[in-house]
Amino acid sequence: MFVLELSYTAPLDRVDAVLKDHVVWLEEQYAAGVFLASGRKNPREGGVIIAVGDDRAAIERLSATDPFVVQGVCAYRITEFIATKTVDELAAYRQAL
Repeated sequence: MFVLELSYTAPLDRVDAVLKDHVVWLEEQYAAGVFLASGRKNPREGGVIIAVGDDRAAIERLSATDPFVVQGVCAYRITEFIATKTVDELAAYRQAL
């Protein structure tokens, strides 16, 4: 499992100009079963995405296709973790050490 932390690298007006394309991209990743949750940071300086997958390189390649990255308005920090405990609704994503 992965925590994708987005940090804006451009003013909010530039971020907002790409927001619609970013949301379409997010929806595609939800439909593909890769993203479990996402949202803005508070204060609004970026966002956070919870993603599933076994291949960090694939998550890195995927994040590079985010319109926010393509348009140069955000940078990603990716943290991989092993989800050994979850709520029952996420039991399918539990991992063994």
